[in-house]
Amino acid sequence: MVNKRYDIAIVGSGPAGLSAALNAKIRKKDFIIFGNKDLSSKVVKAPKVNNYLGLYNIDGLGLKESFQNHIDSMGIEITHERINSIYAMGDYYVLMVNEKMYEAKSIILATGIEYTKPIKGEEEFLGRGVGYCATCDAPLYHDKIVTVIGYNKESEEETNFLSEVASKIYYVPMYNGEYELNENIEIIKGKPVEIVGDELVTKLILTTKEITTDGVFVLKDSISPAQLVPGLQIEDDHIKVDRLMKTNLPGCFAAGDCIGKPYQYIKAAGEGNIASLSCASYLDSIKK
Repeated sequence: MVNKRYDIAIVGSGPAGLSAALNAKIRKKDFIIFGNKDLSSKVVKAPKVNNYLGLYNIDGLGLKESFQNHIDSMGIEITHERINSIYAMGDYYVLMVNEKMYEAKSIILATGIEYTKPIKGEEEFLGRGVGYCATCDAPLYHDKIVTVIGYNKESEEETNFLSEVASKIYYVPMYNGEYELNENIEIIKGKPVEIVGDELVTKLILTTKEITTDGVFVLKDSISPAQLVPGLQIEDDHIKVDRLMKTNLPGCFAAGDCIGKPYQYIKAAGEGNIASLSCASYLDSIKK
């Protein structure tokens, strides 16, 4: 169910996404920005930042606090939801979030860089037993065996939901900590090596054992841009853009680490600024 169509949807709440949001606000565009409570997991982990103009000798948490104070002063709120897929629908985009969807006339991708490489077989079996949204695809696995590879705490909520539908759930955590999972979920430690099958997924091979399964959900902080937005042009594992941060898709812009090196906060913030200004110009042009 879609209640409204935004001018801009910004995906990512790191320096690039936040900079884009600031300029969208200044240009009085109706926008929504998706991200997480820490804004950027990469930023908060930085031990020291000395190359961000005006904010010197600061650690990642201090930089994150400065970012938060700035967006708070502008009345910008982050929507804490993970986008699973984005589809170009001609003159607008649809962004899928579990069972919900959002619409926007344009999008700015500021997803950061995907640090985890796809598991062998992951891309091959995408849509044939491999998925990225457990709550979206849960009805397909009624009374079936499902394995979830979780990269963060948020994965646990989706896994608990899935356990109410599937006959058996295996959870493979890619992080350490206490796991808040339903009692009927079996935790298996090990590094995923390969997803195998014939027409559909039949097995997940770990470094520790093999699991017979009907489906595998890979729940990461973000997925690669090529998988996120079908038809998006990729070059050297990054989103291809021009000097105005335009991608090959009309109304789609990108900024930050996802478009290439150097991976620096100040560079990302500058690109977010350009992407937002270019996006505003695009929106103004389609009104004419």
